[in-house]
Amino acid sequence: MDDGLLEGQLAYYRARAREYDEWFLRRGSHDRGPEWNRRWFLELERVRQELDCFGPTGRVLELACGTGLWTVELARHAAGITAVDASPEVLDINRARLQEARPEIPVRYLKADLFDWRPDDAYDVVFFGFWLSHVPPGRFAAFWDLVRSALRPGGRAFFVDSLGPEAPAEKRRLGWTPGDHTMLRRLNDGREFRIVKIFYDPVDLEARLAGMGWRFSVRKTDNHLLYGFGESSR
Repeated sequence: MDDGLLEGQLAYYRARAREYDEWFLRRGSHDRGPEWNRRWFLELERVRQELDCFGPTGRVLELACGTGLWTVELARHAAGITAVDASPEVLDINRARLQEARPEIPVRYLKADLFDWRPDDAYDVVFFGFWLSHVPPGRFAAFWDLVRSALRPGGRAFFVDSLGPEAPAEKRRLGWTPGDHTMLRRLNDGREFRIVKIFYDPVDLEARLAGMGWRFSVRKTDNHLLYGFGESSR
């Protein structure tokens, strides 16, 4: 069942490549009004500050790099970046964004499905933004094994993701119920796709990672974002 769901999820993100930044930047149909948007950007800024304090220096691997909104942040610290995504459309946008913002930072782009891909190098930092929530429950452990395999001894990881659906009305509209690991997503042209979407409780996630041999601090902002950072204890 997950294979078909993941094919649809990839098709969705390829089709959504030109729309993704509208959601992140709260434009068009994703504009929730001045006060809601203000809180969203304040919480994003808090995570950016946490990432700055974390310091993603050295050789950085970004998984599911998307359109480059976080790649640009990583480039403020990294000596070099390997950016991996299964969508060639978002890789093109990412490449253009980095060329404009930080052309001096070497970025290697890889088109690959993260559920099949294995790293060919070891990194100081692994980062993934808004990706963990798209990993099916049955592939959770394998994904964290992938992260561990990509890190040098003493390497670290950082992630950011959604804390939960943005509003009760969105839960109903998107066809999400607690305990389900899928959600319906709609593009501007009306096409609909069912994707994996899992929302984690920070305390539970931190305990789960500890049981898998990670020393992680998992935190949340007031309303919208989940983030965490740490290293493997193995």
